[in-house]
Amino acid sequence: MSDQVKEFNEYRSKMNDVLMSKDNLVLKRLFNLDTNTYAAGALDVKTKEMLGLVASMVLRCDDCIKYHLGKCKEEKCTTEEVYEIFAVANIVGGTIVIPHTRRAAEYWEELNKS
Repeated sequence: MSDQVKEFNEYRSKMNDVLMSKDNLVLKRLFNLDTNTYAAGALDVKTKEMLGLVASMVLRCDDCIKYHLGKCKEEKCTTEEVYEIFAVANIVGGTIVIPHTRRAAEYWEELNKS
C-alpha cells in the first residue's frame, strides 16, 4: 500500500474513532445511514460505489473521492470503468471538476500500486 493511501486510511479511521467516541446520537445515526446506503440492495455494492464516486466528484469532496475510489478498487472496478466514471462526473459537474479528476487519477494510480 502506498504511503498516500495508508496515510488517508489511517487518518480517516482515527478521526472516525474520535467522532464515534463522543457518543453523539445524530452522528452515529448518520454514519449508520451512510453504511446502510451502500449495502447491497436493488443495486449491487459496486454500482453504488460508482454512483458515490460520481456524486463526490460533482460535489468536489476530495476525501469522499478517495474513499469511493478505494471502495471501487475493493469492488474490482477496472481502470476503464473508473475513467468512464470520471467522464460522467465531468459532464455532470462541468469543468470545475477537472482539478478533482486530476487528484482522483493520481489516487487511483496509488491504489493500483498496492
